Amino acid sequence: MDEPIPVEDSLDRLYPHDALLTQAVRWDHLRKTFIHTYNTDATFVARSPGRVNIIGEHIDYSLYDVLPMGIAADVLIAISPSPASGPPTIRIANVNPGKFPSKTFSLESDGSVQIDASTHEWSNYYKAGLRGALQHLAKTRPDFKPQSLNVMVDGTVPAGGGLSSSAAFVCASALSALYAHHAEPVTKRTLVELAVVSERSVGVNSGGMDQAASVSSIRGDALHVSFSPELKASAVSFPKLDPGITFMIAQSFVAADKHVTAPVCYNLRVVEVTLAAEWVAKELAVELKKDASSLGRSLRGLQESYFASGKAPQGEKGEKERVRYMLELVDQYLPDEQGYTREQIAEKLEMEVGELEKRYMTTFPVRAERFKLRQRATHVFTEALRVHAFIELMKSPAPSSAADQEELLKKMGSLMNETQDSCRDVYECSCPELDEICTIARNAGSYGSRLTGAGWGGCSVHLVPKNKVDEVRKAWIDEYYKKKFPDVTEEKLDSAVVVTEPGHGAMIIRS
Repeated sequence: MDEPIPVEDSLDRLYPHDALLTQAVRWDHLRKTFIHTYNTDATFVARSPGRVNIIGEHIDYSLYDVLPMGIAADVLIAISPSPASGPPTIRIANVNPGKFPSKTFSLESDGSVQIDASTHEWSNYYKAGLRGALQHLAKTRPDFKPQSLNVMVDGTVPAGGGLSSSAAFVCASALSALYAHHAEPVTKRTLVELAVVSERSVGVNSGGMDQAASVSSIRGDALHVSFSPELKASAVSFPKLDPGITFMIAQSFVAADKHVTAPVCYNLRVVEVTLAAEWVAKELAVELKKDASSLGRSLRGLQESYFASGKAPQGEKGEKERVRYMLELVDQYLPDEQGYTREQIAEKLEMEVGELEKRYMTTFPVRAERFKLRQRATHVFTEALRVHAFIELMKSPAPSSAADQEELLKKMGSLMNETQDSCRDVYECSCPELDEICTIARNAGSYGSRLTGAGWGGCSVHLVPKNKVDEVRKAWIDEYYKKKFPDVTEEKLDSAVVVTEPGHGAMIIRS
């Protein structure tokens, strides 16, 4: 991840050949809108894609490995910088001004960017990336002076759809600000790390998978992202099969904006897995060290601390064996299926309830009477095992017969289906609409179907042989979209289902 973000002069490497014409029209519209708005041309465009997570749901913020891939849908940010005679002024506009009105703001006297995270405002995501980039530049360049910026945004990643529109926006914003201030070469690691921290400024305990996938994805491959002992990303090729496989993404049209619902959904899960780690650590008399997770303590950190303490069984050497043993510890030390109250958790951690709330529930507020530590930890450890198994299947020898291919796809699909079951029943981040979409897809020919993204609505991802794509799409239209939304337009139906292959990560395109 220490290689630089690619800088190109054309779109040829960015999109599949059959999408180049459509994308060229879109990029031309972005440029013309920029010129019309600011009476000058953009210097460059920063681009960062959305992502779909194949497997490894809700475990990145516990520092366990995940397997996402970039997609063609992306966020484009065209930029024209200029020296500031006074406080630098940022003018930000969107190619869709009716939905996303233009904003103008000035940087503070110290160059900082003010963000009101309590307001759900589209330009906050741009501000988040800008803030992270400017802080990075101020630390690394003592003579750094921010410039004024004219900014134009275009995005095709659906908001609240589970495809990481917010991460794509923040990554593109941070990249555009770094490049505008001549910070090239910008490494992928630098961009991912500052984007992770930046997105937290709009109120979400982001784990890092979304940013890593948006920045580091390679066309044609999945991306194996690991977080411990350090952030790493490596391409994993898909098996060569006949007929080939593809991933279909289906929208539920249930909005799932994790920044709005975070206190009872996304952020609550982050707090629950963190408290599960703290609880079991107390039971084991193991000291948890601060790590790179959202709240500084994680289930992966618990695993590593326990096996480094000399208290763990010496026979558990491999990663999978250690994760399985952690599941046994959950059964032993977190038996309550009903969850634990603040008072119970505070007593276990030997602190007052007020201190517990201040330490774990203030930076990113949550609302809950009981915290389901057992269920959340169980999901994390079982999902970590599924990721390992899925990657092993992808790296296994190519099938030598139709029967071997069928067996491989059934195994891969089964792991995805198990993830959906766990997200529905154990982590409780699915919804009836996603469950229904997955059932319809499996009946129509999908090998594996599951929610993707934060959940509670948004999108689902499906492992489908290419010769079954039309059947699956038709089943969704007839059995879900037209039944749930009788007045659905053809335009909305076209956007509901996307057939995608792995796309390229973040990139700069010079004008």
